[in-house]
Amino acid sequence: MARMFDQIKQLLSNSLPRFSRRDLFARAGWATAPALLAGSATGAPNAAKALAIGPKIYESIGVTPLINCRGTLTAIGGSLELDAVRNAKEAAALHFVPLDELFDAIGARLAAITGAEWGTVTSGCAAAMSHATAACVAGANPDLHVRIPNLAGFQKDEVIIPKRSRNVYDAAIRAVGVRIVEIDTADDLKAAIGPKTAMIYVFARDGMDRDPLPFETLTAIAQEHKVPVLVDAAAEILTIPNVHLQKGATLVAYSGGKCIRGPQCAGVLLGRKDLVQAAWIHGAPHHGYGRAMKVGKEEAIGMLAAIEAWVKRDHAAEWKTWMSWMSHIASKVQTVEGVTASVREPRGLSNRTPGLTIRWNADKLNITGAELTDILYTTEPRVALAGGGGGRQRDSAGGGDTGISLAAYMMAPGEDKIVADRIHSILSQKRATKPKVAPQQPATNLNGRWDVTIEFTAGVTQHALHLKQEGAQIVGTHQGDFVSRDLSGRIEGDKVTMRSSYTEEHGDNLGFTFTGQYSNGSLAGDLDMGEYRKAKWTAKPHQFGARG
Repeated sequence: MARMFDQIKQLLSNSLPRFSRRDLFARAGWATAPALLAGSATGAPNAAKALAIGPKIYESIGVTPLINCRGTLTAIGGSLELDAVRNAKEAAALHFVPLDELFDAIGARLAAITGAEWGTVTSGCAAAMSHATAACVAGANPDLHVRIPNLAGFQKDEVIIPKRSRNVYDAAIRAVGVRIVEIDTADDLKAAIGPKTAMIYVFARDGMDRDPLPFETLTAIAQEHKVPVLVDAAAEILTIPNVHLQKGATLVAYSGGKCIRGPQCAGVLLGRKDLVQAAWIHGAPHHGYGRAMKVGKEEAIGMLAAIEAWVKRDHAAEWKTWMSWMSHIASKVQTVEGVTASVREPRGLSNRTPGLTIRWNADKLNITGAELTDILYTTEPRVALAGGGGGRQRDSAGGGDTGISLAAYMMAPGEDKIVADRIHSILSQKRATKPKVAPQQPATNLNGRWDVTIEFTAGVTQHALHLKQEGAQIVGTHQGDFVSRDLSGRIEGDKVTMRSSYTEEHGDNLGFTFTGQYSNGSLAGDLDMGEYRKAKWTAKPHQFGARG
């Protein structure tokens, strides 16, 4: 077996270019480093170039990487895998293995490392939440498993969620088909919990013990009724022994691709052995609803390697390094007159990283935080900032105090110097004072109901806007396909901007920004839906009494 391993490894080494991990991840030098494999277009004219394996792998297909000063957001790649994780995945990829046997072994090893009764690897924290919910609803019963998400006739089909735990990620729980029951206080929980309750879900965050329903009060009530409690600790550091299990939780789920720095498409579920083992049955390779959430042998071994590495990492030394990066950037940017910088040291468990806040007066430097964020994100070397990547930072559009924020723990060595130099250079530039432009008078009054047609990348729908205009200010309601949300905006001349939002307190997050123009009695323009990207919209005044 060892000889076969060596032969396969040698074959792969001979067929691929040689480059070090230092080369691959030294992103600061990607702008000048040549691709290790030169891809050339073949076939039809203007065909996309072939993928070039090497330090410029993303540039070879037209995508520009970025320096991550924002954090472990999935939308920009989460985290970078540790060397030990990549090595483990490479070794695991060279063999076949029975997955049930593999996950039994991984479960036992995770239990030994973490002190939990059992553990399993999933295709991300959201998958861990889905599988945990399914385990609480159906146990390990395949007759029930194959019916999910149709829970008609199930003994247990309700999940209780405290209002302060509602968030976009509880969609992973709702996907199992359960009915969500919201509560706020201990009395609410005692009234809601019953024979139909399959599970209680809690979103981990700082200050849970100061909630109207403190976490340990919640777990005590749950234990009294023998109802499992699942904690979503996706972005937290891994605590050993586990703080949530010690406080009475039954199960706890983590993302593998955040601060643990395992595979981006992996997660971990820890806790009560029978439920964790049942959760494994609710995922691939076992057929049923969870087959779509496949985790491969490579990710499973890589995730185990990340947990093994977590208990060996020098976390104090990492923190000291991150602090030094923030201090260097702070020192550099404060040489610009009027710029201040303060280093933050959060001590909570979630998104635990040093950070940096940089402030200045936009009237004096003639640039806002939002504008600086956009410049950094759209020019090279690209930099994504905490809370404002892509130019959507919530700074004021014009004058006064403004700023940006950075997070340290996903940066790579040397990137602090690049970021410091870029921010310093941009803030040091002399800019002409922006002329004060008097707002134009509204071209029309938009009072009333407007029938809206939205053309998505795929599909068309009809919404309604109920608007009230006072001067240039617009307020109202945006009626979507199923839910209504508040709306506000402005009209200056014939230019219209309106924003509506349906927030996470409902378990979903829909933010629509309508920009457009009024012409000949109608509105038309672009719709920015945030993470759901772009669409086109048109609107006409509603004709009351008209037949549809």
